[in-house]
Amino acid sequence: MDRAAELGVMAGIIVPLALFAMIFGIVYLAKRERLAMIERGMDPRRYKPQSAPFQTLKWGLLLIGAGTGLFLAYVLDHTLFSKISDMEDGGNVAIYFALIAIFGGSGLFLSYRIEKKEADKNGEKVD
Repeated sequence: MDRAAELGVMAGIIVPLALFAMIFGIVYLAKRERLAMIERGMDPRRYKPQSAPFQTLKWGLLLIGAGTGLFLAYVLDHTLFSKISDMEDGGNVAIYFALIAIFGGSGLFLSYRIEKKEADKNGEKVD
């Protein structure tokens, strides 16, 4: 058997085992947390996970910014910089990382500005 076939067989065994271990670990830790709460006299039904709209906004804007940066880097690499770089060389790798960082950071900055405006409106302080 060649090396690629061996890796395929190993992946076919390891991936389901890892998935099972992950699910088992999550369920086990959730049950331990509930038992610890009961031991301390707390009611686990009372502490439900709360919504975090600003956390969702932050991740959404970060991913939108990173995707926009990646798309813009691809377009620039294949149009404007296509004659400068050697395509067998891997293209302009630095522009991909730079634009992902720039647009991802601008998404985080936009999220901060939105949170700050909302906190100022409600009279709260933003860290």
